[in-house]
Amino acid sequence: MNAPDRFELFLLNDALGEKKITEKPFAGMSNTSDFIILKEDHTIGNLLAEHFKQHQNVMMAGYKVAHPNVPEVLIRLQTDGTVTPREVFVDVCKQLIAQLAQLAQNFTREYELRRMATAGEQDGQGGPNGRQ
Repeated sequence: MNAPDRFELFLLNDALGEKKITEKPFAGMSNTSDFIILKEDHTIGNLLAEHFKQHQNVMMAGYKVAHPNVPEVLIRLQTDGTVTPREVFVDVCKQLIAQLAQLAQNFTREYELRRMATAGEQDGQGGPNGRQ
């Protein structure tokens, strides 16, 4: 079969020296770089592109996945020249990491509260009106 092994779709090959992200300056436009992210798909491409568009120094951001069987996302990012595309990329990634950490913390807190409430109801305290 022509399909690659499943693990090849998400594991980087150290023997080939694969890097997760590479930057290539785009010669056609000033202050523009192409970022190639290996072993990813539309999920990360869309997430990053939409957050890049919200950054104050970004003039244009977009992504494409060349082919569904090639786990590679190309993101093109153009800035206004006050900062480099790489600086915006790093800044947005740091913001996303902070947002996702906050989401994980909120989720864990809510899960623990619901678990404690459910355990209290099962210990004989009864239903919502205090009756069993």
